[in-house]
Amino acid sequence: MKTCKDVMTPNPICCLPTDTVASVAQIMKQENIGPMPVIDNKESRKLIGIITDRDLAMKIVGEGRDAEATKVEAVMTRKVVTCRADDELKQALKAMSDHQIRRIVIVDNANKVMGIISQADLATRMNQPEKTAEVVKDISQSNTE
Repeated sequence: MKTCKDVMTPNPICCLPTDTVASVAQIMKQENIGPMPVIDNKESRKLIGIITDRDLAMKIVGEGRDAEATKVEAVMTRKVVTCRADDELKQALKAMSDHQIRRIVIVDNANKVMGIISQADLATRMNQPEKTAEVVKDISQSNTE
């Protein structure tokens, strides 16, 4: 039975709530990533939110905000759906389908960011094309993220 640890991208790039949206957007572009967990500090890496490329498009560009002046904490999502590294993968897939989210942050018992699972991780690491297609279909039923 696969666990979240088996398919997650470990140690994802994270940002702080006090970072500017412009700096986060530059990192997203350089690293070719869409989501970035927001942590309380670099030492504890405790998850406090998530910011996505869609947040930047909708909440910064769409609302005409200044990306250089806006802090991540002003536009991040604070309620983040998570799983633990040792959880069975099917639990993460169910959470992604239930909440119609395209990525899920993996944390330890202290809420420290351990990894992230995205649709791309599922497609490339799961080796179950039918299950992957089913999950992607379930997630794509909504435009909430």
